[in-house]
Amino acid sequence: MVIVPVACRVGYRKVPSLCYRFCSTYIRRMRYLSELKEDDDACRRAYNSGSFFLFHNLSPFLQQKGRTFLAPKINAPEMKRILMKLSQSERQIEDSMLVGCSEECTPYFALDLGSLERTAIESELGGSFADSWKAYFRLEEEDTALIFSGQALLRWHHNNKYCGKTGQPTEKNLSGSKRVCHSSEIIYYPQMSPVVITLVSDGSRCLLVRQASFPKGMYTALSGFCDVGESLEETVRREVAEEVGLEVKSLWYSASQHWPFPNSSLMIGCHATVCPQQSKISINRQELEAAKWFSLEEVEQALGRAPKPSQEEYNSLSFWVPPKQAIAHRLIQEWVKKQAVTPA
Repeated sequence: MVIVPVACRVGYRKVPSLCYRFCSTYIRRMRYLSELKEDDDACRRAYNSGSFFLFHNLSPFLQQKGRTFLAPKINAPEMKRILMKLSQSERQIEDSMLVGCSEECTPYFALDLGSLERTAIESELGGSFADSWKAYFRLEEEDTALIFSGQALLRWHHNNKYCGKTGQPTEKNLSGSKRVCHSSEIIYYPQMSPVVITLVSDGSRCLLVRQASFPKGMYTALSGFCDVGESLEETVRREVAEEVGLEVKSLWYSASQHWPFPNSSLMIGCHATVCPQQSKISINRQELEAAKWFSLEEVEQALGRAPKPSQEEYNSLSFWVPPKQAIAHRLIQEWVKKQAVTPA
């Protein structure tokens, strides 16, 4: 009875200042972003102190530094200068989408200049508009999150210009956090499609699958969209049953990830187990090209291989797994770590 409160008081004395500083910075940023989302005047003022990520028809603008790539943050004066040089109005900045802010509350925006000549922008800024898939795996994690949040918002607004009830044009607020139909007074908010991605195990092996559209040799965890009205647990059980003919015994949540391909999805990562005695796979050929059980040794070897091996390496490799940026990689690593501490 005495030990617990003493331990709590000791812990409390050691961390409050650090904890308070961390939380207060985060809270300040979130409340600032909330203000910009709800107040057009505040957002308009923020344009003048903000930084901008550029896109051309949803392709992000990148600059190469040695072997790495970065998404430059263009400040407001430079952004206005570029627009003027390309014979555009400064008001085009109001087409931007708010995507976040720095620790110091410098707001970040995403702006698509798809109506302008691509090469003129690239020449002016000394970079290029990159393929989204390549950009995702070449950028630093912080830039990746901002860039693809911006891309998702830009795509959603492009696809939702009209009210689904009245057919009338909808209007974006300045931050891009919603669109409004003034005829019906319906407010539309950006959405993501929920997808479960599940690593299935029978205790000593894990199940990996591939679709015909995947890069040659790549296997990953099983995934599928949530149906309307389903819970997360129901989706996991249904997808495993539909695609590989197995019945889930237990499941648990791991983590989630925004996944921008082919459109914006919320990937919800889970682990699931099936009975070893009922682990015979029955593949749904309409969904999958292949599904296989892999041993711990095989999976460890796959984790050590580079994503997308060269053509020469294909003949000597059985399979490879998604790179570390993908939540499937995390699920596979978690399974490997669990195997290391689970008694045989």
